[in-house]
Amino acid sequence: MQIWAGLGNPGAQYAMHRHNVGFMAVDAIAEVHNFSPVKKAFQGWAQEGRIGGDKILLLKPATFMNESGRAIGEAMRFYKLSESDVTVFHDELDLAPFKVKVKIGGGTAGHNGLRSTEAHIGNAFRRVRLGIGHPGHRDRVTGYVLGNYAKAEIEPLTDMLGAVAAEADWLARGDDVRFMNDIALRLKDD
Repeated sequence: MQIWAGLGNPGAQYAMHRHNVGFMAVDAIAEVHNFSPVKKAFQGWAQEGRIGGDKILLLKPATFMNESGRAIGEAMRFYKLSESDVTVFHDELDLAPFKVKVKIGGGTAGHNGLRSTEAHIGNAFRRVRLGIGHPGHRDRVTGYVLGNYAKAEIEPLTDMLGAVAAEADWLARGDDVRFMNDIALRLKDD
């Protein structure tokens, strides 16, 4: 069993924010891989399914970004898993828009969802970093992150989310390099 948590803020008004791209990624995975209907659990919304031979719990914490770790920690304890069984999908300012990188551990780079997750479960969880780019100046970060994707970004966003979902089997198997490479190849063809 693995827990794949998407980070975001609950509520329709946040749905298209760059900060919610983690929610968007787990939604895309659930749809492509025919996960169970959404149920309320672990202070959020959970869906169960399989990707290849691996059982996955998709989780979208309803605790708001700054408390994401509470929901992730609760699910992890319920299933008696370790932090190495947890993958967190999140927006990444320090990555070009629509680029996808995976790493285990590392800093939080000021990301409150990662900071909360680290506080509740530790640091050695896997992170799927979904690039949103940087607005150029520190003073513009909050408005940018909490802003909606622009119309011109919808197609590349959809392509990236589709690629993440299509290549999720490699992530489930633990082949992070193949996952990243195959996504890059899919997005290069567009």
